[in-house]
Amino acid sequence: MLDRSGGTYLYVQISEVLKTRIMEGLSPGDVLISEAGIQREFRVARTTARRAIRLLRNQGLVHTRQGGGTFVSAPGESADGQVPLYRQIAERIRKRIEAGELPAHRPLPTEVTLVRQYGAARETVRRAIALLREQGWVFTIPHRGSFVSPEEQRPSS
Repeated sequence: MLDRSGGTYLYVQISEVLKTRIMEGLSPGDVLISEAGIQREFRVARTTARRAIRLLRNQGLVHTRQGGGTFVSAPGESADGQVPLYRQIAERIRKRIEAGELPAHRPLPTEVTLVRQYGAARETVRRAIALLREQGWVFTIPHRGSFVSPEEQRPSS
């Protein structure tokens, strides 16, 4: 199931397996497998299990209640009403674009820079950029990066 000698971190692989389970049959509010369950099923360390859950949480797919477990989130929000981290990052970047801090046709900061700036997982930053691309705030050129869309192509505020 897991490629332990591959180039993808185990926690990313586990989060993808769990994401598939969520998409294929779990409903908002359903309990997700526990950290201990992940450790047993995938034979990984506790930190790896925690990272997998954190990645799903950063993507807005699950939320954790201290002492209660990890639960599937409704699309677009967590149980405590907070906006998922990727949406928060996308909103901050959008505000920077609107303020002119990130001008049209100029590249966005690199993924590595955004990961450091927002303290998020790389996948979370990618999801934020994908959301901005869907909304029309940025465009991506393969192998070159993501750039700020011209004003006439952006959504109206």
